Amino acid sequence: MAMLPPTLPTSGRARGVVLVHAAPRALCPHIEWALSAVVDAEVRLEWQAQPVAPPMLRAELPWIGRPGLGSRLMSSLKAIPDIVAEVTEDPSAGREGERYALTPTLGLHRAIVGVHGDILVSEDRLRAAVAGAQSTGADLADGIAYLLGAAWDIELEPYRVATEDSPVRVLHHVI
Repeated sequence: MAMLPPTLPTSGRARGVVLVHAAPRALCPHIEWALSAVVDAEVRLEWQAQPVAPPMLRAELPWIGRPGLGSRLMSSLKAIPDIVAEVTEDPSAGREGERYALTPTLGLHRAIVGVHGDILVSEDRLRAAVAGAQSTGADLADGIAYLLGAAWDIELEPYRVATEDSPVRVLHHVI
């Protein structure tokens, strides 16, 4: 398993994981180049077969870096078509964590993650969901499910379950 080298004192570090759940073989070098460009160091991933979606491949990259690096890593992946990926950034001193989920069908979802792994939704976003439900007659539960990323979780869950011989962990244990 590849890992980005620690480059900061402990007090200025954030950590997380890049999970490329599914990527076509031809895009694997492009994914490595994109991640390398963000961290300004060579990134080589250990690609494995993705049993849920053959002939796709999957890889994992734990990282340590400056707070906000998770966002930059996902931005680099978002530019690559046809991949299924997640990037997490664990909560760190003075910062909540983040979780990014990307699928070809749903696009990108960003969520703030609290210190206990819960997705946190701001008051403004909840008020907007209530107002949207009231003005359109939509179900408020659907709006809240969107804010929590439920559709992304449903689509990603089959990819998250790893086989016993895989170093890729189930995401629920990562956050």
